[in-house]
Amino acid sequence: MGGITIVPRHVLGRGFIAPSDKLNIAAIGAGGKGASDIANAWDNGANNVVALCDVDFARAKASTDKFPTAKKYADFRVMLEEMKNDIDAVTISTPDHVHGMAAMAAMQLGKHVYVQKPLTHNIREARMLTEAARKYKVVSQMGNQGASNPTQKQMMAWLDKGLVGKVHTVYIWTNRPVWPQGIPLPTEKPALPESMSKENWDLFIGPADYVDYHPLYHPFKWRGWWNFGTGALGDMGCHLIDPAFRVLGLGYPTEVECSAGQVFLKDWSPKYIPEGCPPSSNVQIKFPATKRNNPPVTMNWTDGGIRPFHPDLILRRPNRRQ
Repeated sequence: MGGITIVPRHVLGRGFIAPSDKLNIAAIGAGGKGASDIANAWDNGANNVVALCDVDFARAKASTDKFPTAKKYADFRVMLEEMKNDIDAVTISTPDHVHGMAAMAAMQLGKHVYVQKPLTHNIREARMLTEAARKYKVVSQMGNQGASNPTQKQMMAWLDKGLVGKVHTVYIWTNRPVWPQGIPLPTEKPALPESMSKENWDLFIGPADYVDYHPLYHPFKWRGWWNFGTGALGDMGCHLIDPAFRVLGLGYPTEVECSAGQVFLKDWSPKYIPEGCPPSSNVQIKFPATKRNNPPVTMNWTDGGIRPFHPDLILRRPNRRQ
């Protein structure tokens, strides 16, 4: 005859989380997507929300109203230092350029992390976080909701049973950007919002190159600038490329080619704007054959409202009225 005993965390030390415990969670980025991320982690009281960090709490009112007892911070470094013994896990829902730095700081303290997509601002940061998660033995997850969808396993089963055949070409597209993209760098210097101090704007800039505040950067339009975001591909590629990548068992590509849409100024002259992501793009990525799918795969990505033509199979679909 046997049994199990579940003891509270304070008996075993902070490094051990017993099944009966509630997690103490903090949010880095508590407005916008951060509001739903921390609310989902709270899970209707299954866990505790103990701290909220944001550079503009006017944008995070939903979170402060829902969690009035949570301590508020503008600088996540100060929050992690002051509350390192009171936090188990962190949600990170900032602009892309802060993801890697905030996640690394949390993991180095042994905190589990949920990081919104895209995981990082560049490939090097993603590799560093992968190594850090193993080194510090923390649970980590990127905010790629579709990765948990059971239909991916169903598609794998279809491929394994030969119901799909061997895939050689994949088309992926999105209507993004739905924010200004491919526009000239702003030169005006408007005043900061009343809810944001000069110090907090510096925190928003973080590791990026400094620029003066402009509403084309904050609160949402930062996605169209390489300084802060990763454009339409970085925003939606994590979601849309993932099913094909997993189902076909793809690895590193061997070739990548890109064609980007042009920006036209008031005099209709085309211009390349290095600071901004392009208004549209067409990217072709080639992958070698894999064990799951024998032929090489050519993946075609388009954004900015550009989509591929429908295949004949769709055009010849029967009339549903018949």
